[in-house]
Amino acid sequence: MTGAALPYVAILRARFALMLQYRAAAFAGFATQCWWGAIKVMVLAAFYAGASRQPIDLAQAITYSWLGQAFFALLPWQADGEISEAVESGNIAYERLRPVDTHLFWFARAAAQRGASTLLRLTPMFALAAIVLPMAGLRAWAWRLPATSMAAALFAVSITLTMLLSAGFTVLLNIAVTALKTRRAANLAPALVTPLSGMIIPLVLMPGWAQPFLFWQPFAGLADIPYRIYFGNLTGMSAATGLAAQALWVVLFIVIGRFWMRRVMSRVDMQGS
Repeated sequence: MTGAALPYVAILRARFALMLQYRAAAFAGFATQCWWGAIKVMVLAAFYAGASRQPIDLAQAITYSWLGQAFFALLPWQADGEISEAVESGNIAYERLRPVDTHLFWFARAAAQRGASTLLRLTPMFALAAIVLPMAGLRAWAWRLPATSMAAALFAVSITLTMLLSAGFTVLLNIAVTALKTRRAANLAPALVTPLSGMIIPLVLMPGWAQPFLFWQPFAGLADIPYRIYFGNLTGMSAATGLAAQALWVVLFIVIGRFWMRRVMSRVDMQGS
């Protein structure tokens, strides 16, 4: 590892370890996600009972819902709380004094925060939905395992890209908060992320004429693409295209973020100057 990379690896490790300490908050989040997961499963069961043939079957849709609850913390709902507080207090100017690349520093913080928060919820959610429910005689409502070993491997790649995509968008929210000097600048994020990621309705169940747009817009890579790869709805070239779409938006978010950050941070002054 080169010396230039050490600060970013250090913040990644430190932030990850810090976030893992919030076990009580994670348990509360887990309980909430279980509740919403059960509601969504019941809604899906009612929908499929009266629906005609759909692109994914009920078992796949239920697995999609449990994946959404397990990886809920990966979604970039808001800007980094500490950075937002620094913006409103004026201390954001001190970010210019760090001997590091600010964009990469914020990116590592965001990736660690999203990853650690997700890890705390993922294991108990899998244990409940994939193990306990079948043992309790509710196999029809359970989280199914990946369709194939190849699907599992591709999902591992895809969910990694999801974390990078989420971190990249979080940095954009941080920059928006810095530019407008208020955390309210990130308030629009949930209105975009929630429906366009597929967290409300799997995007594949949306009208056929909208599918090209829904597949290629950036937020599909936060949930819809990796989940459909997981249960085998996207395979072969379709899965490769999905991974390419995720990677494309990761790169675009980083490029846009670096350009925008240079412009915004160049206008940030130290307090009292």
